[in-house]
Amino acid sequence: METTAAAYAFNIENFGAKGDGQTLNTKAIKQAVEACAKAGGGTVYVPAGRFLTGAILLKSNITLHLDAGAVLLFSTNPDEYPVVHSRWEGVNRDVYASCIYGEDIENVSVTGQGTLNGNGAFWWDLFSKKENKYPRPKLVSFDRCRRVLISGVKMVDSPSWTVNPIRCENVTIHNVSIINPSDSPNTDGIDPESCRNVRISDCHIDVGDDCIAIKSGTEDSPERIPCENITITNCTMIHGHGGVVLGSEMSGDIRNVTVSNCVFEGTDRGIRLKSRRGRGGVVEDIRVSNIVMKNVICPFIVNAYYFCGPRGKEKYVWDKSPYPVTEETPAFRRIHFSDITAREVSAAAGFLYGLPEMYVEDVTFSDVSIAMAEDAEPGMPAMMSQLEPMKQRGFYCGNVHDVSFHRVTISNHDGPAFYVENGVDVSVTDCRVKGPKSEDPMVVEKNE
Repeated sequence: METTAAAYAFNIENFGAKGDGQTLNTKAIKQAVEACAKAGGGTVYVPAGRFLTGAILLKSNITLHLDAGAVLLFSTNPDEYPVVHSRWEGVNRDVYASCIYGEDIENVSVTGQGTLNGNGAFWWDLFSKKENKYPRPKLVSFDRCRRVLISGVKMVDSPSWTVNPIRCENVTIHNVSIINPSDSPNTDGIDPESCRNVRISDCHIDVGDDCIAIKSGTEDSPERIPCENITITNCTMIHGHGGVVLGSEMSGDIRNVTVSNCVFEGTDRGIRLKSRRGRGGVVEDIRVSNIVMKNVICPFIVNAYYFCGPRGKEKYVWDKSPYPVTEETPAFRRIHFSDITAREVSAAAGFLYGLPEMYVEDVTFSDVSIAMAEDAEPGMPAMMSQLEPMKQRGFYCGNVHDVSFHRVTISNHDGPAFYVENGVDVSVTDCRVKGPKSEDPMVVEKNE
């Protein structure tokens, strides 16, 4: 008789779980996890059905597998989520455990063709009323874990960030679908934070905040752990505030990131790098290629004056005067964009703005085509004080050094295609404009 892997699986129904959508199965699933761990590892199996549960805390050497038709429906009772000490928006603090959570474990997986439903509306309402005792659960989060796999599952209505590996190593996120309402608060798709060796591929993300955001903690984190060696490929991203975002939590550094073969549609902004004085950290060695964007406010943003979050309105954040360079000074360098098409752009082709004491440096654009929307509405290309809304502008560059535009085409724009304020070694070669709305020169430079 042939023996299959399923014969060794720890089926949650064998521990008393009921898939009727009403019975609370937290204890039954916990017993299945503990039995699996006691056996040395294996698969905790969720069959077809709707299984209501609280937080699921996984252990080493366990695969949580959801069969096709299986739904884990997470409880709206905060008591079903133990309080753990992890990170929330880059700061170490007590938080509700994520719907699926693990810490200091290895060889852990969440797989299958089933669905994780975070019942987010309950938590979004608590957030709007400021009635949550601790920060909301994430849908899936692992802290200080090694060899993590998330594959195949559909994730909907996350209470906050959907997938958030923190201080993890060797993470693979493959072929997942993430669907959160476009107006749901802080429902980022995938946020690797202070992680090393992360691979994100073949995912579809439609959310209420950033689709993918790479982070490494804030100035309020006691440790400085970089997020590095990140690959993102073959993904589609719809709605959200940004397609792929780096920062603004970048105090531990972000480096060695590639983004390729992706489509962004209606993501507000495309590739977005953001930080401010006080954060510190370096974002470097970033490569973005083979991207198609449609209906975005601005395809490319590098902003060292990002003002959202704690202390974001302080003078040192918005002041355009130079400050001394310290460990609290953020830096952006060695960032390269190639083979990118953006259509129906509303505000600006690109927005790069460094600090007067720390220019954005070594940035290249090659084989890029950008067309402004005919019916564009004025919009903010970046979240920055003293910046007026723009409409159909070209590239706006301030405090930049060693920036190259090569074979860049800008269509249907108003004003210069390339406006440079306080730029050093900025080159524009073999570039074209098509159907400009004004007779401005292609390049306008202003240096103080």
